[in-house]
Amino acid sequence: MKIALVHDWLTGMRGGEKCLEVLCELFPDAPIYTLLHNKGAMSPLIESKKIFTSFINNLPAKQKQYRKYLPLFPFAIAQFDLREYDLVISTSHAVAKNVRVRKDAVHICYCFTPMRYIWDMYEQYFGKGKAGVGTRTAMKIIAPLLRWWDVKTASNVTYFIAISDEVRGRIKKHYNRLADMIYPPVDTEQFQLSAIEENFYLIVSALVPYKRVDLAVEVFNANGKRLVIAGTGPEANTLKSIAKLNITFLGWQSDEELVQLYSRCKALIFPGEEDFGIVPLEAMASGKPVVAFAKGGAIETIIDGKTGVFFKEQTASQLQSALDRLSTLSLNPEEIRQHALQFSRPTYKEKMKEFITAKVRQHSLK
Repeated sequence: MKIALVHDWLTGMRGGEKCLEVLCELFPDAPIYTLLHNKGAMSPLIESKKIFTSFINNLPAKQKQYRKYLPLFPFAIAQFDLREYDLVISTSHAVAKNVRVRKDAVHICYCFTPMRYIWDMYEQYFGKGKAGVGTRTAMKIIAPLLRWWDVKTASNVTYFIAISDEVRGRIKKHYNRLADMIYPPVDTEQFQLSAIEENFYLIVSALVPYKRVDLAVEVFNANGKRLVIAGTGPEANTLKSIAKLNITFLGWQSDEELVQLYSRCKALIFPGEEDFGIVPLEAMASGKPVVAFAKGGAIETIIDGKTGVFFKEQTASQLQSALDRLSTLSLNPEEIRQHALQFSRPTYKEKMKEFITAKVRQHSLK
């Protein structure tokens, strides 16, 4: 059986790429098809694979500005010819799931979310104040076309797997398709229980609009407490320009550096709505509580009052109230870590292997 893996883009090792890495372990001979690849940005295992890229990989400023080529993504993903493959596994939050496959092939999509730019988070990316007038005007024309194309080509998927119940609901809403659910992997063994607590709170995040790092900056500007932000993204300069001196921007951090940051922080701040959220589980695997917005995948992984606290509205007053509440609780770091261990990498790997094997067998009997 010939197998191929498809991923939206290879620009850094975030949660989605860690899912892809496990699939690379399960299928060591499978090549990867992707819109673009920033060489050296991935783990050694992914970098060692045979990687096919689209014409996006040759466009100007693709290394950091690839999101600006969004209208071209449908054309780029359509250029791949996967007719030789019997099994195609896509890991997708944008267009990887829309790849064309042979009619009798099995296409399993591990879906991080339907494309958030055009569906649930359109306003966060292209609303007033988030994008320029020209971009907003263009997207009013382009977005409906992208939505039509996204729904139409979702039929290329034989079986959907959602990363959370939240995403399973979106797949049903937008594509009218049923999905199984397998939580993403967390490399829990990379993180160790820590009794250290230095006087700072932590954010580990891409600096993009829907992550709502701006909300945390507003709150910590006001309360004067120390906030450390690890991550890069298009909003970095804007956030730095409004942040006071008690807020530190570290930029991109290696896995080893993140382990140290988690182990030393008072708590992780998670102010955005995520499809699942591996970062909170990494913090919890270190025995650290999480202050999170009570929506999306966070409500499936964080236990309010046990492994962290929630705030119900994305407002400065609500986030500050959650911080105040956390300071009154005596949470057990060992219990926090034990909760995170349920989402381990070996558990994910075994569930994915069982699912894929069962569906391929089921399809062959049709």
